Amino acid sequence: MDQVIVLGAGAAGLAVARQLKARGVDCVVLERGPGVATSWRGRYDRLHLHTIRSLSGLPGFPIPRRYGRWVGRDDLVRYLETYAERFGIDVRTGTPVERVKPGADGWTLQIGGGTELSTRTLIVATGYLHTPVVPQWPGQEKWTGTLLHSADYRNPEPFRGKDVLVVGPGNSGSEIATDLAEGGASAVRLAIRTPPHIVRRETAGWPAQMNGLLLGRLPEPALNTLSAAMARLEMPDLRRYGIARPSEGLKTRLRTHRYVPVQDVGIVRDVVAGRVRPVAAVEGFTEDSVRLADGSTLRPDVVIAATGYGTGLRELFDDPSLFDETGVPLVHGGAPARPGLFFVGYDVTLGGMLRQVAIESRRVARAYRG
Repeated sequence: MDQVIVLGAGAAGLAVARQLKARGVDCVVLERGPGVATSWRGRYDRLHLHTIRSLSGLPGFPIPRRYGRWVGRDDLVRYLETYAERFGIDVRTGTPVERVKPGADGWTLQIGGGTELSTRTLIVATGYLHTPVVPQWPGQEKWTGTLLHSADYRNPEPFRGKDVLVVGPGNSGSEIATDLAEGGASAVRLAIRTPPHIVRRETAGWPAQMNGLLLGRLPEPALNTLSAAMARLEMPDLRRYGIARPSEGLKTRLRTHRYVPVQDVGIVRDVVAGRVRPVAAVEGFTEDSVRLADGSTLRPDVVIAATGYGTGLRELFDDPSLFDETGVPLVHGGAPARPGLFFVGYDVTLGGMLRQVAIESRRVARAYRG
């Protein structure tokens, strides 16, 4: 009961556990998976951070230089494993929490197998990329092709020689489309409902992350205008290839949809070269085809839904007033949502997720001691 319990042994959970331990606070980290960084382990093979190494390390231990400027998935997992070992963080793996309820003096957690744990202070750090979400398209149950979420995609080898439709032009969808085009798929299409904001990952060595940090605090109209002007200067006009310019400003979309721009790691090149063909949004399925919003139909062998994630928190807590309609905590990032309850790692910024969780972990530790 006297220990703090942290849910999730990803970057946010490890960072806050280390900050608390540095202040003499006992805590235990509960992780549903077999090891730290479970979510990162399950991402596709070619994944690299879109933030630079020097601005992505957690408190007290920078990411080693040998991992390069753009840290790969496996190196990030190794870094998080080392981080937990270095600071002696007590991680209990294979411990899924099924329900959280208010207790007599804190919070009661129902663990798989019928076990219950109680704590005065609970810090939830399971992340906003927790539960894959696949839209329920009309006719989807009749379709005879293969449908999978991007969370289940690893590399292009199983799709060599196949016609693949990727749904969703975000960072994952765009990078998977490029991976497929390079990896031997016979055809790759990218279904787009809302035109993406696209930025170069770096220009003359200057990373897009620094633009986010320097310009992110500009007023919304100013950043909307500036980002649109920058996109016209650094990106080719993709309208002739089927990608319209965004109608909603970048900062407006960040505020209303928790959206960050697509960092170009090959998708612009592949669209211009015709290796990835943009198409209209998916409207529904028949037994052997996919219907698009412009009235056309496709007959792909495989559909990969890069359609995002949910937090899974509404299913975990009894109190729906803690969350907005998308499942994101209404109070998070440092302030207690309820006495003895904190949520860490649910903010989306232009400065990068790992940098943000490092900031939030310090806030939570200070708030706890206070």
